[in-house]
Amino acid sequence: MSEGEVFHEKQRLELCAIHALNNVLQERVFTKETADDICKRLAPQCVVNPHRSVLGTGNYDVNVIMAALQSRELAAVWWDKRRTLQSLCMSKVQGFILNVPSRVSLGIVSLPLRRRHWLAVRQVNGQYYNLDSKLKSPVCIGGETELRTFLKEQLSQDVAEMLLVVQRDVEEDGSWLSSDNFKK
Repeated sequence: MSEGEVFHEKQRLELCAIHALNNVLQERVFTKETADDICKRLAPQCVVNPHRSVLGTGNYDVNVIMAALQSRELAAVWWDKRRTLQSLCMSKVQGFILNVPSRVSLGIVSLPLRRRHWLAVRQVNGQYYNLDSKLKSPVCIGGETELRTFLKEQLSQDVAEMLLVVQRDVEEDGSWLSSDNFKK
């Protein structure tokens, strides 16, 4: 499959969480409206919702991503960076959503600020793709070995975090972790 056949939403406003969700699912499932509805359910009594930007431009937090995945019978498993990536059972992971530092720019001018950015990685037809919404098109990472290298580089940034997108039963039984490393 070529990069042109891989579903890839591009960045708009501060909607990277929505783009990461849709990119990891490989279809347009979530919109700003559905994410705003999730925010209202998460904090129904709040005038200023803590799960999104006060400007209404997005910037959704991890709680919105987790609730969105749960609505699709999926789960987000927080990856403990102290673990080795070799302990991951890749066949049980549907995709990855990473939260990484990202430069802020206004047009062509890059500012000396860094913000948090959600991006997705997923396997499509045997190859893993970086589906970052800030990219012009998906970037093929390669196979499992290249994926582990890519993830290690991303997670080496101090504030980077990773969520594993898995089926609910995989979350419950912990089978996302290799059996030789699995401890109940």
